[in-house]
Amino acid sequence: MNKTIIYIPVLAFSFIVAPIYPQDSDRRQVTVNNVRDDNIFYHLIERGQTIYSIAVMYGVDENDLYRLNPDSREIIKVGDRLRIPQKATVSKGDADYLYHTIQAKETLYSLSVKYNVPAADIVEVNPGLSVNTFLIGKNIRVPSSTPAEASSGEKRTVVRNIEYKVERRETLYRIARKFNVPSDEILARNPELKNGVKAGMILNIPVKGEAVVAQQTAVAVASASNEREANALLTAPVKADKPDTVKLVLLLPFMLEEHIPTPATAHFVEYYEGLLLAVDSLRVKGVPVRLTVRDCGSGTAKVNEVLKEAALRDAHLIIGALENNQIAPVAAFAKNNGIKYVIPFTSNNDEALSNSYVFQVNTPHSYLHAKATQAAYDMFFDYNIIFVETEDRDDKAEFISMLKQELSQHKVAYKTLTYQAGSFYADIESGLRTDKRNVIIPTSATLSALNKIRTPLRTLVETRPEYVLNLFGYPEWQTYVRECLDDFFILNTYIYTKFYADNLSPGVARFYAKYKVWYSKNPANIYPKYALFGFDTGMFFLDAVYNYGVNFEANLSKVNYKSLQTGFKFYRVNNWGGFVNMNLFIVHYNRENYRTIRHELQ
Repeated sequence: MNKTIIYIPVLAFSFIVAPIYPQDSDRRQVTVNNVRDDNIFYHLIERGQTIYSIAVMYGVDENDLYRLNPDSREIIKVGDRLRIPQKATVSKGDADYLYHTIQAKETLYSLSVKYNVPAADIVEVNPGLSVNTFLIGKNIRVPSSTPAEASSGEKRTVVRNIEYKVERRETLYRIARKFNVPSDEILARNPELKNGVKAGMILNIPVKGEAVVAQQTAVAVASASNEREANALLTAPVKADKPDTVKLVLLLPFMLEEHIPTPATAHFVEYYEGLLLAVDSLRVKGVPVRLTVRDCGSGTAKVNEVLKEAALRDAHLIIGALENNQIAPVAAFAKNNGIKYVIPFTSNNDEALSNSYVFQVNTPHSYLHAKATQAAYDMFFDYNIIFVETEDRDDKAEFISMLKQELSQHKVAYKTLTYQAGSFYADIESGLRTDKRNVIIPTSATLSALNKIRTPLRTLVETRPEYVLNLFGYPEWQTYVRECLDDFFILNTYIYTKFYADNLSPGVARFYAKYKVWYSKNPANIYPKYALFGFDTGMFFLDAVYNYGVNFEANLSKVNYKSLQTGFKFYRVNNWGGFVNMNLFIVHYNRENYRTIRHELQ
């Protein structure tokens, strides 16, 4: 029987079990008329960040970052500072922002005075701002002050530099007329124009205008009481607002209207089935949930139709959507209506960089590889490290490059060996050492690559005990357990992964048994197991909303859920953005006792 058809009646309306009650973003880049002299602020690079993600975070073009930071074309290093042009991404309905890099001795109050903006407004546009994140070198958004806030000041004519990107077929005369600035002034600030005006050029335009110079405003009155009140906002408790019933909207691509069931459709059905088991488990614990399920289909038409439903505005939590063009309108809807939005599936999405309501469960590759790189270094820095180039597809080039960079920065030596079928045993043996442990790291995650090296390595371990050897590999290796499990144990293997389920653990065994009773089948043996993924996601987020309220992000560290497959360790990407899941497991196939051990990295 077609399992998808079974669920058609359920998806047509809200799913209720007693006592469980189981628009496109208009984004454009604009230049902010910055009152600061240098029109530049700074960004301190953190692990997992890329030039692309930093550009998206601040709403600037990657080429602008390369222009201000030429060395960043080759490499960026954690702890280095990038020069950022003072621009902002402006979403539909949002205000303009300046970005400010917090300096020594600055306080929230002093910044409110400096920019003539109420301290509460600064906190409002920086949901992650607290006494723990108001730190030297960190950046915050500062909303532009309104005329009313500065009405007690004196109007003066000021010149502000803005950056302008030349459009096709524009001339110097046309640009001068556009900004009402004499062409000789533009030439004086942009001498490269003597060689002609070219599309794509970035020009400095000196724009004159009236500005209010504050003398003594309601914001800037210097008093001890005002200062205490402003700075106290950084320690103010977050309102819990705990609901009696958690209202969840689930958006999954069942493709019911497309009538084209695919293997992926079955995965999302299993995700739904696992989440239903979470709802039932929470019901037993006394947590009432009202679950509304909608098919989001493919593309944006179905999603936009669903988002018009009045019932969705009443939700506490939205989980789902698959494609980035679907995720964007859902994220905008969630932000406009104050609803937390969980993106479960894709790791290739940027909404968390600028939307404080977004939780991205599937860790972006740059963050995942950065954390895996740190873990590999911590484990193997004093080993004899050998990379094996197998020249297979699915080359882990980004991870390997980051790991080699990490090792080089710490002056840790490593070797790189190119696999040759006829000589691999001799080649690898010549690179091993007896005075320290050895670790072998293939550069590809494919079964083909693993098959090339596992038998010679096992032979070495079993015949040459003087070599102490480990194998280090990838999340995909979990799907090769049937073929390779014994070798994993013999080679004392470690893998890094964001999903791992120990099928022998009591919790997973209970889940499988209940799943079989409910659905008369076993979950598909794939990576990750979508049924477990849906269960873990439901258990974590529904429990968080019920126990800590709609603003549960203030208590993430208190959400005590022991996951079956998917760990949750959310990190806010900046003071105004959302959260990405930074959890990473190291799985050890322990040769000593033939047990598989899952370590959750801190």
